[in-house]
Amino acid sequence: MLSHDPALDVPIQGPDDLVRVFLEAQKGPSEFRIGAEMEKPGVERGTARSIPYEGGDKNVLRVLRSLVDDHGWHEERESASGPLIALSRNNASVTLEPGGQLELSGAPLVDIHQVCREFRAHLEEIEPVSRAMGVQWLGVGLHPFARREDLPWVPKARYKIMREYLPTRGAHALDMMLRTSTVQANYDYVDEADAMKKMRVALKLSPLTTAMLANSPWLEGKPHGGVSYRAEVWLDVDPDRSGLVEPLWREGAGYADYVAWALDAPMFMFKRGDQVLANTGQPFKSFWRDGFQGHRPTQGDWQTHLNTLFPEVRLKKTIEVRGADAQSARLACALPALWTGVFYDAAALDGADAMTRDWRHAEVSAVRPELAKHGLRAKFRGKPLAHYALELLGLAEGGLERRARKNAKGKDERVHLAPLRELAERHMCPADKLLEGLDPNKELRAQILERTELVATA
Repeated sequence: MLSHDPALDVPIQGPDDLVRVFLEAQKGPSEFRIGAEMEKPGVERGTARSIPYEGGDKNVLRVLRSLVDDHGWHEERESASGPLIALSRNNASVTLEPGGQLELSGAPLVDIHQVCREFRAHLEEIEPVSRAMGVQWLGVGLHPFARREDLPWVPKARYKIMREYLPTRGAHALDMMLRTSTVQANYDYVDEADAMKKMRVALKLSPLTTAMLANSPWLEGKPHGGVSYRAEVWLDVDPDRSGLVEPLWREGAGYADYVAWALDAPMFMFKRGDQVLANTGQPFKSFWRDGFQGHRPTQGDWQTHLNTLFPEVRLKKTIEVRGADAQSARLACALPALWTGVFYDAAALDGADAMTRDWRHAEVSAVRPELAKHGLRAKFRGKPLAHYALELLGLAEGGLERRARKNAKGKDERVHLAPLRELAERHMCPADKLLEGLDPNKELRAQILERTELVATA
């Protein structure tokens, strides 16, 4: 069963309790770590049919049990008698997205070389059971074949609540849950000023990084005419819990500004013991003031609420950058490498802050639909986004060079940005590469499967 901290049962008394989660997370630079999260859908090899959570001889549950039996992972359930929904081992976890996408949430690690080794080791661990089932995993931002109705739901209580509520908030909410996959990364912060600077810079640059890593050009087996359907999906999910958090663009913003934004966002649910209580639509501010069916909010409720907000960059015990499509194995570490170079080097962070200082929320928001179609060829202030991407890459590469974390071959972390630079210099994103050179004489499905397969040796 999922572990529970009794400190989370403490009632919220006042505003100081709402910022405590951020204050307690602060740490010195020597303690900074990187935590990467990588999602992937699984399909039957050849047919491209999605594998369900359970049932038949090809399912996600079989993968989870293999990891427990053969690799020392530990089972996690929402209740003692509930279904198996997650695994844990050595500060890492394997979890499931609503449509059965398998996610590795990595342990906090010191450099990108370790992040990549962890990801490759994960692929190697799931390879034998996947091969035995005839299943392959795809490194792509949107399921390239499945319709919504093709994807069975993972039996997690929160997902049932979201399934019923979120479609009232956005036309693409179910697409987000069932069909999208992402790579995300988590970072530490020293204090409020450091957290706010990183949040401000990352929120302004998130659409640019979405364009740099756009990797979902197919919808239901065909090109949809753009490079990131996932980016298009996120434009219509729930405006009150997603987006670019405009209050944090102001220099001088603080934890209280993020708290105010989060308080206004509607809730999904909260837990009392093993029981999950649906509470959709009530802003947390109202829950704090008025309660719900006799229940009053606790620290645990607040942290749950923070984790059910979906801005492009999320503040919690870490800063989580969330704007990228899932990637091939070759590019899976590019997003963590990019933000490590920016966040964990003072000169690079200052440079990114200066680069974006006069960028305005309205103009950056306006480019989001265009980048979903055109990637780095979309225009911002009269220049293609590739121009800004190369500037950002230069800043990140400088930060990684100064960090000087070397692998066994003597290469520093810039090696993980090299494939991304190769694309950006051609004004291309990963989706452009996926679409490049498709053979009209060959079955498109087979070409898509071949081009998007995740392999441990890549």
